[in-house]
Amino acid sequence: MPFDATRHHRRSVRLPGYDYAQPGAYFVTLCVQHHLCLFGEVEEDTVRLSTAGEIVRACWNALPAHFPRVVPDAFVVMPNHVHAIIGIVDDGAMPGDACVAPTTVRPGPPVGSLGAIVGSWKSAATRHIRLNGHSAFAWQRSYYERVLRTPRELERTRCYIRDYIRVNPLRWDRDRLHPDQPARPSR
Repeated sequence: MPFDATRHHRRSVRLPGYDYAQPGAYFVTLCVQHHLCLFGEVEEDTVRLSTAGEIVRACWNALPAHFPRVVPDAFVVMPNHVHAIIGIVDDGAMPGDACVAPTTVRPGPPVGSLGAIVGSWKSAATRHIRLNGHSAFAWQRSYYERVLRTPRELERTRCYIRDYIRVNPLRWDRDRLHPDQPARPSR
């Protein structure tokens, strides 16, 4: 079927003109395709991770080794999704700097941006999960993000989001991503 812009257009949820490589804090949610519960299960308000869930956590913990500007913050692996706060700190580089010749056009998100970090995390986890017996594993396309833009918003919202992440397993039976919850209409 040929591409039809009126049918296949995906509205971006990213902030127009925002530099996602600049220092800041970002709340992200990544979901398993079709919301399959492959990362574990919640028992007595605690997430018991499967091998796939352990892999996702290990890839999260490895992010600073691959992205020195990343400072991991709050994080939880749920049965079919992940919530995290990713901090990007200043490394002294000028905004937009990249280790690429100026005449080279690189596909994909800019080096060191939130998109590059999340893409790398999803890619590494996918590769390892598939090698560990889930050959058809896939993430849902894209991810949800919220930019915590001002110092006030960062402190106020980060506390709320940290708490939301911390208590997420306690509310799993009411989570909109729980497989037993009725489907919600798309926005």
